[in-house]
Amino acid sequence: MPDSNELDPLVHGQIRLASLSLLVGAEEADFSYLKDHVGATDGNLSIHLSKLESAGYIRVKKHFVDKKPQSLYRITEKGRAAFLNYVENLKSLLGKEFKGKK
Repeated sequence: MPDSNELDPLVHGQIRLASLSLLVGAEEADFSYLKDHVGATDGNLSIHLSKLESAGYIRVKKHFVDKKPQSLYRITEKGRAAFLNYVENLKSLLGKEFKGKK
């Protein structure tokens, strides 16, 4: 994980941040749900989810439903901590940037 004053570049990517934001509030989500809510193409989302999985931020469980493959994604404790740290660091950076401005 990056220094406490930095934004985690793995979380910071738009598609990865949107995916983690959805997963932090859900027990699990399938690929189609994430794709629809993130607004990414299959290939683009797949690449970003793979990066999050490689970092240990999410887990994927693959199985078949009516002979069709289905991938279910869950955020891990490491991923939840990284996301919450990102949010806190962003708040901190915004507080410094906007101090005194109205």
